[in-house]
Amino acid sequence: MKTDKKDEPMFKNFRFNPVIMMLILILLAGCSGIGPGSVERDRFDYVNALSSSWKKQILLNLVKIRYLDAPVFLDVSSVISQYAVEGKIDLGASWNDPILGDSQMLGGSGKYTDRPTITYSPLTGDKFSRSLMTPIPIKGFLFLIQSEYPVDFLFRIGVQTINGVDNRFGAKAMGKSADPRFRRLIDAMRRIQKLGGLGMRVKPMGDKKAVVVFFRSKLSDEIAKDINTVRQILGLNPDAKEIRVVYGAFAADDQEIAMLTRSMLQIMIELASYIDVPAKDIDEGRAAKFSDKNATDMPPLIRIHSGASHPEDALVSIRYRDNWFWIDDTDLDSKRVFSFLMMLFSLTETGEKSGAPIVTVPTN
Repeated sequence: MKTDKKDEPMFKNFRFNPVIMMLILILLAGCSGIGPGSVERDRFDYVNALSSSWKKQILLNLVKIRYLDAPVFLDVSSVISQYAVEGKIDLGASWNDPILGDSQMLGGSGKYTDRPTITYSPLTGDKFSRSLMTPIPIKGFLFLIQSEYPVDFLFRIGVQTINGVDNRFGAKAMGKSADPRFRRLIDAMRRIQKLGGLGMRVKPMGDKKAVVVFFRSKLSDEIAKDINTVRQILGLNPDAKEIRVVYGAFAADDQEIAMLTRSMLQIMIELASYIDVPAKDIDEGRAAKFSDKNATDMPPLIRIHSGASHPEDALVSIRYRDNWFWIDDTDLDSKRVFSFLMMLFSLTETGEKSGAPIVTVPTN
């Protein structure tokens, strides 16, 4: 019995191609793994990018202050990454037809889209005042000492004056050298802190709570000597068991420590005075020069170098005018001060903040 050709199946000569099927499966399943995979990649990439840009912004503003230029801060308030993957498959088959002949078709297309949305907000108005003009809170400053931050390090950076004993300040108009007693004071307090002779706590006083400082004088004769030095320099009662700490320039009595803490802007002005500026810019009056007449043997708080060429080994570097400014990556003391400066911004934030909006972003 013969079979008519017209009754033969149309796809009789179609052959299964594993390569084509694999391509189809890959395109169809492509977008299913983008969402989870993007979390780890984006999180660390953006952290590194934000960290690098924040360090450069801080250094740039230090240099601008040195040149009596206005500092400008731009915050990254939100980062949203949105991804989209689209795929399309066009597939045909082949057959034998005496009239139309053979026909076959295979096609595909794909589309990948990455739409990062980054929101910037300038530091102005009330936020500028909170972040840069507000002095570091006394409690926050003293709790840093309680957390084993070196007291001499903290006092050099964050204290303007304590019971009338002035710290160095490198401002152009209001610059002053450190009181010779200031070095003796912070050295003695550092030795007391290292031997466990300095303590503090929050204590109710009337309607408010105040921070009080006390000295453990029964540890050794060495500590007792340093405690007496601190009491003499600050004019404290030698028999006082606890000493109140308040914000101010001068103490009300001999059982009080009055301390003027610095704002972030004051700290930046002080650190900017240590920047190595080309002599040509100082001679031409483009940058301020601070002359420390009563300079002690204390090393610079921070070393920021300058030069005409890009530095090879720097923690952070920026270009300003025709010169490069940088912090050497091997200078641990300068790196510590610079990192601490960035951390201090969190201590100067006051007032309530509105909650951030919840954003749901599709990733495929």
